[in-house]
Amino acid sequence: MSMPRPEHPRPQFQRPAWINLNGPWTFTFDPGRSGRERGLADSRGFDREILVPFCPESQLSGVGHTDFIEAMWYHRRIEIPADWAGRNVLLHVGGVDYEAEAYVDGRSAGVHYGGTVSFAMDITALVEPGGTHDLVLRVHDDTRSGRQPGGKQSQAYDSHGCFYTRTTGIWQTVWLEAMDPRGLADVHIVPDLDGGRLLITPTFRRTDRKGLSFRATARSGEADVARAAVSATQGGTLELQLVDPVAWRPGQAHLYDLTLEVLNGETVIDRVGSYAGLRKVHIEGNRIYLNNRPLFFRSVLDQGFYPDGLWTAPSDEALRGDIERSMAAGFNGARLHQKVFEERFHYWADRLGYLTWAESSSWGGVPSDVTYSYSFLNEWREIVRRSRNHPSIIAWTPFNETCDIPDLPTHHRTQIAAYDICKDLDPTRPVNDASGYVHSHTDIFTVHTYAQDPEALRADLTPTDTRPVWQNDPDRDAPYAGQPYIVDEYGGVKWNPADAGRTEGSWGYGETPRSLDEFYDRIAALTDVLLGLEHISGYTYTQLTDIEQEQNGVYFYDRSQKFDMARIRGVFSRKPNWAEI
Repeated sequence: MSMPRPEHPRPQFQRPAWINLNGPWTFTFDPGRSGRERGLADSRGFDREILVPFCPESQLSGVGHTDFIEAMWYHRRIEIPADWAGRNVLLHVGGVDYEAEAYVDGRSAGVHYGGTVSFAMDITALVEPGGTHDLVLRVHDDTRSGRQPGGKQSQAYDSHGCFYTRTTGIWQTVWLEAMDPRGLADVHIVPDLDGGRLLITPTFRRTDRKGLSFRATARSGEADVARAAVSATQGGTLELQLVDPVAWRPGQAHLYDLTLEVLNGETVIDRVGSYAGLRKVHIEGNRIYLNNRPLFFRSVLDQGFYPDGLWTAPSDEALRGDIERSMAAGFNGARLHQKVFEERFHYWADRLGYLTWAESSSWGGVPSDVTYSYSFLNEWREIVRRSRNHPSIIAWTPFNETCDIPDLPTHHRTQIAAYDICKDLDPTRPVNDASGYVHSHTDIFTVHTYAQDPEALRADLTPTDTRPVWQNDPDRDAPYAGQPYIVDEYGGVKWNPADAGRTEGSWGYGETPRSLDEFYDRIAALTDVLLGLEHISGYTYTQLTDIEQEQNGVYFYDRSQKFDMARIRGVFSRKPNWAEI
């Protein structure tokens, strides 16, 4: 059997010494959550097999268990190369939903909370170079608790409405990595388009020895175009002044390859491969500017579900394919919806010049619940820190449709805290604090409307003397203050031809068109309304693909073609006269 998802999971932070742990693991369910008492942390193998990195609910895992899974345990043997002696050994996990504790030979390596973001545990003290060890992972995932983010995972037994099959446990790549104890822990890369430079701020695992330095080299094609070095101090910023700088832009994604090194004198003790794009995002008045040119965001809602892998793409090619399909439909980007997309997706968006808004999987609780808010904010901080170097991401969206509000002051407090996390970790991007419905403090003002009559949509969205913009919930919303105004959900028109097989309980927004021509005419007329209103700076059409019972995608759930793509592209490739991008 070939290894599933063999590619390096972090293209912006690659070391040569790494081992992919995807493939067959053993596992057991733990419905009574008694595994620790029963000594499962000391396991040398369980009775069932699962294919990692696919979750047990998925077909690709080989399990396909779709009932609720509150707790489970994984096991596999790991071999530590002898030449890793003297280096730190890190266990990386791309994503585990929701709580994960790792054990090596029965000893705990640490606990991580948060189902959607990658994390690493230092297992150096628990392993021997040249040795073989038992790695066990304990998982707890209480989707129905209301106290953890879960996105579109159904809290009922069956999928229903816009809620789909759940994801439990490991759902992204697991790998080992060796590094020098004084090497890089992280870098923050900030592009300065106007200055033609990259600003790189490193974080080191340890800085307890004098004489260490940090060096960065940028290449464009085969040519080195910048190199600089600074003392290896925490928080020090290195400047790479680029020769003949080239901007990253939609459809023309120029990227600079980076080599990041830690040196002890003249000896390189750590080397990381990375890349960066030179681009700028800012707001002037009610417009978003990309590289100092006004942008109309022609985006599609992408939920990142797959029929065989659920939250996990079956292959790296599938991630790239979704972006290429969206671009073929005429969109210049996507609102990534209720899921934290893996870094390989962002890599392909960076490579292909595809704009994205990065969002959390915020559904599953309410911002006014203190336990939920604590869990959410800690995970959101990790999400922003992990993803902020990707040039394709042009905005952050912590929440979606915050309309269930038992305690409005606490709700606003949590949303503002999420906004502040974005600005503290990444002041270079605008923030859409909540997609649609109730805003608290936001750089972009977004609304959702699924009006299917173009004239009714026009009447709703046209400013009047008494209201500058239409709002989903004006009584609880923050007042509109002149921000870019974007309809970041609309359309959602159902089309499910009989010869494609009808899903029981399938649905879309509005009355189903009676013919394909009626479908094309409706989406074109709705989109014309958004293009024709001067105050609107972008849209998000719902959605890229069908998902289970929701049949309103531009493509079928299996990614096969659903429509005449020339006609679809004719609708979504147009932009208003004022927009340069």
